[in-house]
Amino acid sequence: MPLQPYRRVLSVPRVPSTMALMFLARLPMTMNGVLMTLYIVTGLGRGYGAAGLVGAGVTLGMALGAPLLGRCFDRYGLRPVVAVCGIGTTVFWIAAPHLPYAALAAVAIPGGMLSVPAGSLARQVLATLVPAAERRAAYSLDTISIEATFMIGPAIGIAAITTLSPTFTLTALGVLFGGTAFLIWLVDPPIRESMEPGASTTRPPLRSWLTGRLVATLLIAAGALFVLVGTELATLAALRANGDIGVTGLVIAVMCAASIIGGIVHGAVKKSLPQGLLMLLLALLVVPVGLADQPWWLLMLVLIPTNLVCAPTLAATTETVSRIAPPQVRGEAMGLQDASTRLGLALGSPVVGFAIDHSSPAWGFAAAGLGGLVIAAAGLLHRRTPEPAVEPVPALAESQ
Repeated sequence: MPLQPYRRVLSVPRVPSTMALMFLARLPMTMNGVLMTLYIVTGLGRGYGAAGLVGAGVTLGMALGAPLLGRCFDRYGLRPVVAVCGIGTTVFWIAAPHLPYAALAAVAIPGGMLSVPAGSLARQVLATLVPAAERRAAYSLDTISIEATFMIGPAIGIAAITTLSPTFTLTALGVLFGGTAFLIWLVDPPIRESMEPGASTTRPPLRSWLTGRLVATLLIAAGALFVLVGTELATLAALRANGDIGVTGLVIAVMCAASIIGGIVHGAVKKSLPQGLLMLLLALLVVPVGLADQPWWLLMLVLIPTNLVCAPTLAATTETVSRIAPPQVRGEAMGLQDASTRLGLALGSPVVGFAIDHSSPAWGFAAAGLGGLVIAAAGLLHRRTPEPAVEPVPALAESQ
């Protein structure tokens, strides 16, 4: 398999250092959900439902804040927004272990809204630095980096909170959020070049760029995340029901490894499948998984095909958004992508959980696939809307 596309991307000045920085910035984001859950359950003595309420509040806050922060990036630049978000996120997590449950639930949404949008920032920087012809490989690398953080971050967080005090762990998480935000502020990676062809200080009207094509892309992304979170939930439920909860870490690691392999292939080939078809495969391949949910090693094997399509689907989503959105509103468009994915996450857990509670884990896999298809179908109906024919190429990329 040719790896030249990745070599070309990594040879672009500032790309390797920026990707390493965004990897660090994403690590605390992968820890916050499990740490908040364990803190509320063990530290405050509340149930998982109460923990889920706070977690849902943080997720909702992130979904609401992502497009607003993206618009602020477009208008004010990176440093002012990252400074405000970094301070707000640090204060939230340092204060969290000292708040009663009611207060914690009340500040969950604003706390989520102030999270530094490391994901959308990484995509903006890559769209600025990397030529259009190399962006599939760049976004594939970015998606692979995300998978790696989810393999490392939660494990570090669980080890910390189980060996150290919850107060110390959440405080350390806040310091980590603040430290990575400061590094982003210090490095100040480019998110849009002022000399970019087609760019101007005038923001185009919303209706001129939030077209049916872009809405379709966002809905398909929401459907994909619905499938992913539903698959993970059904996998955990199946392992628990069959008394194999001890191998959960191994199964999740294999799922992540399969996604990474799929992402590597997606970015290396000259032409890959489009986002809609990748999403269709992602959903259809998970529907029958419940037919082989035991023994655990068989479940692990049948989960590999759908996870091979995971990273390519996410990378194709980013590639499509960056191609459609004008450079003047790239931050807001990337924020809308974050919001759509978090919407899929927020819908997937309760819907698939309801299916599992009222049937079996096997039906959870079917609910994950079919539910994602329902959301994505609304997007596929918008595919008839033509997208812009001209691809704006960053001036910085042209100068490489």
